Amino acid sequence: MFLPTTNKEVEARGWDELDVIIFSGDAYIDHPAFGASVIGRILEAEGYRVAIVPQPNWRDDLRDFKKLGKPRLFFAVTAGAMDSMVNHYTANLRLRSNDAYTPGGKAGFRPDRTVDTYTKILKRLYPHTPVVVGGIEASLRRLTHYDYWSDRLQQSILATSGADLLIYGMGDKPIREVAKALRNGFNMKLLRGLRQVGFLADKEYVERLYNGKTIVLNSFEECQRDKHKFGENFKEIEVLSNMMECETTLVERVDQSYVVITPPHATLTTEELDHSFDLPYERAPHPRYKGKGDIPAWEMIKHSINIHRGCFGGCSFCTISAHQGKFINSRSERSILAEVKRLTQMPDF
Repeated sequence: MFLPTTNKEVEARGWDELDVIIFSGDAYIDHPAFGASVIGRILEAEGYRVAIVPQPNWRDDLRDFKKLGKPRLFFAVTAGAMDSMVNHYTANLRLRSNDAYTPGGKAGFRPDRTVDTYTKILKRLYPHTPVVVGGIEASLRRLTHYDYWSDRLQQSILATSGADLLIYGMGDKPIREVAKALRNGFNMKLLRGLRQVGFLADKEYVERLYNGKTIVLNSFEECQRDKHKFGENFKEIEVLSNMMECETTLVERVDQSYVVITPPHATLTTEELDHSFDLPYERAPHPRYKGKGDIPAWEMIKHSINIHRGCFGGCSFCTISAHQGKFINSRSERSILAEVKRLTQMPDF
């Protein structure tokens, strides 16, 4: 079965409550190449009741944000497989006429700065329910960053969106830990003890962090005044991303708050990576898109097999090493061949 996307589908599973609701800027394709599906399936395998709301309408009365109600644990928000601004605009700042992650390749089904927009709506509708953000857009905007489209530095997405927690990089491990920490209700103390997450904190909390494993970056305001300060920050982040084992916490002041980024998890083992790819994906777009046209991103990869994660290249135009990490972790031969067998049994192969 696909993960539910409507009340009717939730009821068909016999559920009267959801634990996690994922909001995604992409159409829902149940396949390990699409992050929202991976996160949903990982949580499902842990016993949580998960639903996905793909490409909700943010322009109307917000019924898409209300239709499934409030989850027991948290909302999860992702812009999808691309940063929404890259998805919308060319390098010449011209509006793109298509979207590869939408049926029929149609544009206009997600807002600019998707994570900010979805999160602000959810916090307005459900102020007491935690919102956890992740994916490319949130991950690469976790600290002060240069925004090409406005041609200026932007604050951490934690500060601009109002999210309670951010997961950076690949979320296989952190999402399980976040769900476990929130199992008995919102507990920020437990969340702050997790690896590979970001959150806003006050000065008192940050002062207790200062030790040999903490790096205090130049503040957002300092970076605005002096581009060399921003360059120093970038160097610190880049050096840490090249470490096989990292125990360093990053702290950056934004206005009167502080962004805290905890150290990353170690690269997934082969067994852990296999687990993500072996989950019971339907390997197809959700039936709700029948008759609405092909989804170009799906048509491109539906007969492809991903055998590893990570990239040592670090090319300036690519986010793979920045998001998946600089170190290669490979699937087992068993897992790859099992996927080959499933692929050859697809009706359109």
